[in-house]
Amino acid sequence: MRELHKILSKHILADGLPIELDFQNSHDSYIMDKNGEEYLDMFSMFASSAVGYNHPYIVAKKDFLGNMAINKPALSDAYPYQYADVLEAFERVAMPKELSYCFFISGGSLAVENALKAAFDWKTKLNLSQGIQKEAGQVIHFKQAFHGRSGYTLSLTNTMDPRKHQYFPKFDWPRIENPKLTFPLTEASINNTLELEKKAIEQANAAIEKFPNEIACIILEPIQGEGGDNFFRKEFFQALRAICDKHDILLIFDEVQTGLGMTGKMWAYQHYEIIPDIISFGKKTQVCGILANREKFDKVEKHVFKESSRINSTFGGNFIDLLRFQLILEIIEKEDLVKQAEIKGNYLLEQITAIVDTSPYLGNPRGLGLMAAFDFQSTEQRDNFVKVALENKLLILGCGEKSIRFRPHLTATKEELDRALAIVKESAMQLAKTTVA
Repeated sequence: MRELHKILSKHILADGLPIELDFQNSHDSYIMDKNGEEYLDMFSMFASSAVGYNHPYIVAKKDFLGNMAINKPALSDAYPYQYADVLEAFERVAMPKELSYCFFISGGSLAVENALKAAFDWKTKLNLSQGIQKEAGQVIHFKQAFHGRSGYTLSLTNTMDPRKHQYFPKFDWPRIENPKLTFPLTEASINNTLELEKKAIEQANAAIEKFPNEIACIILEPIQGEGGDNFFRKEFFQALRAICDKHDILLIFDEVQTGLGMTGKMWAYQHYEIIPDIISFGKKTQVCGILANREKFDKVEKHVFKESSRINSTFGGNFIDLLRFQLILEIIEKEDLVKQAEIKGNYLLEQITAIVDTSPYLGNPRGLGLMAAFDFQSTEQRDNFVKVALENKLLILGCGEKSIRFRPHLTATKEELDRALAIVKESAMQLAKTTVA
């Protein structure tokens, strides 16, 4: 254990990366440790680091950011004049025209929580306007979902690791099948997915019948990240949209991990020819929050985006994070990083598939943009691979039961991806030799 970890461990659980990180000297997709050793980073701070380390465009603004960090405004009611620049950049670069109501807060869990609050409020007020004396307090969600670790979100999260939700009091909300795809796509695998989709739709309709006028929303991740990089068919999302439209239920897409260009579009939902009613965002955006459909919400009076104090927080998302978000948006715009994520993501998936095809231990290669993954045969194999990769100076993480997830920075170069892929291949070969032995 290094000195840093000894000091931290006196007061906090410090069982993360066994590296003393030097952010000041890190660069591009490489993170430096205290001793000057470089690690190629394919986890990007749990997909939250959008443009690599010490991007020159941001470093050039360090004096401005430093000055702005001296004071911490209560953005709920106190508005620095620079706040307008942030919103204008957001609107220009990343805010969909169909989702123009906005709310900022710190933390992805709280973003999702406020999406739920907005839905509860909207559906209940819609009920009351129609003479239905019912509060809408039910949420349809999915198996293997991860939406956070606090408040309402604890009732939604149910990934493989029970430590994230076990023994914490939760609501017994309707949980339905997650009809994920298995790759490569074959007639048999697609037929299996279709059967699971049928089951999920039946479960959703059964929940609506069981709780008439009480279902406020259906919430899901367009790609289940923590649950195992689980992908779904466009037609399934469209079926959910139809159910929500039929029953006046809001459709929420949790884009905390998939948003801001990761999948080769600004928002993952844009791949699927549907429009959700709310999306939650975070990670790469630095600040977290929600975007919502103005036309849909304006169907009721005094919804949460119009009635003061229905949803709120003192710091309103943290001003410094908002300013950094503005700079990241400007970089994405200048460097065309969303299109680059599509192009490089296609290349990344081709190379992952080639590696998988040469190994009897690997399978299920999948990806959309730079959000990509493959599977080992067991959790133990996967976990051992992560350790071997770290020894080979590659930072990469697992997800789900037995998956490895790629989360490159949006600025990752082809050379960086090639080096990462070479280390993945070499580490998998090392692990295979150990397994055979």
